Amino acid sequence: MRHLIWRKKPGDGFCQNGRMTHLANLRRLGLFDARVPRYTSYPPATAFTVQTGADFQAACIKALDPATPVSVYIHIPFCERLCWFCACRTQGTTTLKPVDNYLRVVKDELALLRATLPSGVRMGQMHWGGGTPTILPPDMIRALAQAVKDVIPPADDFSFSVEIDPTLVDDAKIAALAEMGMTRASIGIQDFATDVQKAIGRAQSFAATKTCVDSLRAAGITSLNADLVYGLPFQTPEKLARTIAKVRALDPDRIALFGYAHVPTFSKRQKLIPDAALPGEEERYALARQAAHAFVGSGYQAIGIDHFGKPGDSLTQAANAGHLRRNFQGYTDDTCPTLIGIGASSISQFAQGYVQNASATAAYIERIAAGTLAGHRGYEMNADDRLRAEAINMLMCDFEIDLDKLRNHPNADSLAPVHAEILETFADYVVPTDKGLLITDAGRPLTRIIAQRYDGFSGIAAQYSQAS
Repeated sequence: MRHLIWRKKPGDGFCQNGRMTHLANLRRLGLFDARVPRYTSYPPATAFTVQTGADFQAACIKALDPATPVSVYIHIPFCERLCWFCACRTQGTTTLKPVDNYLRVVKDELALLRATLPSGVRMGQMHWGGGTPTILPPDMIRALAQAVKDVIPPADDFSFSVEIDPTLVDDAKIAALAEMGMTRASIGIQDFATDVQKAIGRAQSFAATKTCVDSLRAAGITSLNADLVYGLPFQTPEKLARTIAKVRALDPDRIALFGYAHVPTFSKRQKLIPDAALPGEEERYALARQAAHAFVGSGYQAIGIDHFGKPGDSLTQAANAGHLRRNFQGYTDDTCPTLIGIGASSISQFAQGYVQNASATAAYIERIAAGTLAGHRGYEMNADDRLRAEAINMLMCDFEIDLDKLRNHPNADSLAPVHAEILETFADYVVPTDKGLLITDAGRPLTRIIAQRYDGFSGIAAQYSQAS
């Protein structure tokens, strides 16, 4: 795979005048104004409709090939504290009663899944997200993991990842997760600056985070991911530099660096965050570049638009081998073609399309209680969707379009006008290659904007996150 690299400074490599011109070009091309999908799926979830639901979900499950492992995602939509910056489907609780009730319903959903799955299907990967999966006490952790394995037994190379809140985990919970096969932990950090944490409703000390990391390492968990967020209220280059230094001290195997999406009309709790405290679009961009330079300078490899991995990390190896993919958890080295979502708001991905379970916990519980799968909305893909999905995944993962691979689709020539338009519009940042086209290193901040040119649903009125 060919890559064009700007050499003077990681990520841009421009002199002062060059940087000013570069920023002006990015501004002209819409980076600081555009709101675009993150493209963890294509079509984006905004294209899902209620016409595609539980019946389609059941048909896709029944059609699975038992010889091909599947991935499983379990959504735990509960938190003891609701972080104000978070736009995930979550609800607060101070007791375990609603959590216990929810797990009983999840087990009922698993029973419905067992009755629908072809015999012999195995699980290649499992991921628990939320919410806060570590709100579960050890006995619930063991019971849930075993319930999933009873329905879909693990494959030989099974991996199990869990999103972990360092303030809501202890040695007993970590021991239970390790006992049930956890191989990777994803640790939420966001930012260590106390005023930033206060502004987003998430107090979390470095000491508590380090204790969590040390416990995970002691339990034999060899793959650790740290999640950071830029563009948060009161975040400055100086504060971010201190956070980065602390993250380096934790020595994670991979780092996810997400841009904060301020969507208070969608996530009501974000109204608690003062707009005036948020950095401007160009300041956001500078924070992202600062962090990227620091991590690459520390020996991490940049992966996709927002991840960094050590050379030996499986995500880095997947990127270097050309096997990097996007799904609803972001970048992944998961090779399973099917993702089965369990729990409220979980999204399943099949060869035929997508299905999302009812988002509200009460609606999800009602559907399972009625004896049906919980699929509420989704999308059935056609040949054009598959072509565009592959083109977008190429850009998001490899920053290039490989026309030879696209020609596996019978309608590949239909995208020729899009290729030509991109080469003309983004001429400063996209170059033709012997295979197709390539986004240069300097143009990578524009990747989501460029990918949107292949999006057949870009006219849908929806509220997306900032491109910067």
